[in-house]
Amino acid sequence: MVPADEVPARTVGQSVGTGALATARGLRGVARGTGRFSRATFRHARRAAGAQGADRSGLNRLIELHACNAAGDAAFAIALAGTIFFAGATSEQRGPVLLFLGLTMLPFAVVAPLLGPFLDRFSHGRRWAIGATFAVRAFLCWVIAGAVTTDSLWFYPAALGVLISSKGYGVAKAAAVPRLLPPEITLVKANGRVSLAGVVGAAVSAPLAGGAAYFGPEWALRFAFLVFVLGTVAAILLPAKVDETEGEVPIPAGKTGGPRRRGLPPKVAFALRANCGPRLLSGFLTMYMAFVLRTDPIDGWEDKTTLLLGLVIGAAGLGNTLGILVASLAKKINPSIMVIVALLADVAILVVAAVFYELLTLVALGLTAGLMQYLAKVSLDSTIQTEVPVRAHASAFARGDTTLQMAWVIGGFLGVIMSWFPTLGLPTAALIVVGWAVFALRVTPKRPEGPHAEPVEAPRQAGRA
Repeated sequence: MVPADEVPARTVGQSVGTGALATARGLRGVARGTGRFSRATFRHARRAAGAQGADRSGLNRLIELHACNAAGDAAFAIALAGTIFFAGATSEQRGPVLLFLGLTMLPFAVVAPLLGPFLDRFSHGRRWAIGATFAVRAFLCWVIAGAVTTDSLWFYPAALGVLISSKGYGVAKAAAVPRLLPPEITLVKANGRVSLAGVVGAAVSAPLAGGAAYFGPEWALRFAFLVFVLGTVAAILLPAKVDETEGEVPIPAGKTGGPRRRGLPPKVAFALRANCGPRLLSGFLTMYMAFVLRTDPIDGWEDKTTLLLGLVIGAAGLGNTLGILVASLAKKINPSIMVIVALLADVAILVVAAVFYELLTLVALGLTAGLMQYLAKVSLDSTIQTEVPVRAHASAFARGDTTLQMAWVIGGFLGVIMSWFPTLGLPTAALIVVGWAVFALRVTPKRPEGPHAEPVEAPRQAGRA
């Protein structure tokens, strides 16, 4: 016979055991559900990446690689967000901000004169070039992870090396897209789909890197190291057609770099000029709003300046995301017309915001600027991919990216300076962008004619953009 005082203990033990078993079963159920959801999400993402013939052409592999690239870059940015390397970008002191703007040009100073022509000369090794940009970033992230804990002098050169490698990847990736273009989609849509994968990759990576950064920036950098190592392997496993040079026109010495370099084709030069307007506006708004909305906010928002800034800058980010969606989903976008539409749309909304300075117009300005900047850039990329000989793609993209970054920096400098004169900021920017629009649109692009016209060869697949 069981003693009376043992019955409650046994009953409690049985209840605890039953509860633990139920909890374990519940956790297993949640794990199974989460696993099924993750696998389903992964399958849907793979299916979307391979839609419209992208799986047959190999474009899906490049789309997945770009998601990995964006994931690594996001982790790197999060890791360094709290370090002194990027302190100037958020500081309210204008001097450090101006210094930061100057530093952003350093990666492009290397990409344009060095990396672009180098990648053109070794176009038969595009996969290895893309893989090298991942491998270099992986190594440097590991170096920086040690440098941030020891205050090593290697921190700055290693960080700049990551930025340079990231820009080099962008150039090499853009040159590889036409080789993997399926017949079912245009270059604009392909570029948009690649960019959309980057948004997804960054969105997935950001919370993971943020969680790692909670224990210290070195852990976020080690996470970035793992992502870049994975990207290195994925880059080398890209389809072999990325390295094919069949049908390409050789580029004589002097045409991809150096003092004897020829100019860009007329359509590309026109698209690049038109792109400088939205890019200059983007740099101006980023810096101008960061200062003015804190020091001279809109009436009624004096005690909510952070929210006010978040609404305007967030609208620009939303516009950029909408641009990616439009480019990836639209059936057809004419690049030559799109760059004009983007420039004129920016001019119109900037004039409206300068005349009616209020929250609604500022949000509309940010949304339009973000949307038009992306649509103009993806149209420029498509124009380069169709109008420039394949063997000169890397140099053309490097020149284009450097020019656009210079426009952004000039806009940023202007924004910092005009933040001292808040009432004149937007009207001054409107006058400058209007003047640039008149300059950029005064000449319509025409293909050169005559016996001395330079032949322009485009990849077989790219002619449908």
